[in-house]
Amino acid sequence: MSAALTEALAETAALLVPQTHLDWSVNAGPLEWSCRQTAAHLAHDLLAYAGQVASGAPDGYLPFDLTVHPEATPAETLAVVAAAGRLLSTAAAAAAPTDRAWHFGPCDPPGFAAMGTAETLLHTHDIAQGLGLPWQPPPHLARTVLDRLFPEAPPGDPTSVLLWSTGRGDLPGHDRLTSWVWKAAVG
Repeated sequence: MSAALTEALAETAALLVPQTHLDWSVNAGPLEWSCRQTAAHLAHDLLAYAGQVASGAPDGYLPFDLTVHPEATPAETLAVVAAAGRLLSTAAAAAAPTDRAWHFGPCDPPGFAAMGTAETLLHTHDIAQGLGLPWQPPPHLARTVLDRLFPEAPPGDPTSVLLWSTGRGDLPGHDRLTSWVWKAAVG
């Protein structure tokens, strides 16, 4: 799963780093956050997941937070995303398969990597929409996320199903979701 995260982060960098000259103060797709705030949120989540995996915190979240300075440029914010993502990928790859840490229950390292992959794909999609860039999560990465975090998702094109599963798109034959939750915890 760490390989999927690494690939998702590379997709994000390839798409967004060349676009840092655009106006990142616009909303990121359907979100109420700007594109820059969404990238900072992504970095925050990736670092939080890395901390959980590295600590093995069994029954709660570590009491720390990541703040990307408000004056950070889009390029600087994306550098923080890359660093936080690499920390998560490294922590998940180094952890033992039996390690567990808290995320709404005990979660294994591949679960944290899957959540990081999902966050990366989804928020890259949000930012791309805000910046007017035509980009969709790659189907094979969407399938990896669906298999781990949304095991009860309906069949169909993995990208469309992932976007539908997270309230970001329509899926023929299914009502649009207004709330959702993924299942990362394991027994």
